Amino acid sequence: MSVIRVPTPLRPYTEGQKEIQINGGTVGEALKDLANRYPSLKPHLFDETGSLRPYVNLFLNDEDVRELQGESTPLKAEDRLMIVPSIAGGQ
Repeated sequence: MSVIRVPTPLRPYTEGQKEIQINGGTVGEALKDLANRYPSLKPHLFDETGSLRPYVNLFLNDEDVRELQGESTPLKAEDRLMIVPSIAGGQ
């Protein structure tokens, strides 16, 4: 079973858990498993059409999934998926 690391701003929606074991053969399946287990997290990850929000950055181990196969990227049991929040601001 893979592990997903939840950033601090999203932990209130996962009962304070920072790492959660997830099911799924792909990144997309794992995210859907996470959202089904924690429904209040879903609107922070997905839009009304069910698409991943553009500001949700995902890293599989140390690689940005956008540079792999996106949500279709396969997962292995020893993989670590991380949600990294976007940071905006500046002048």
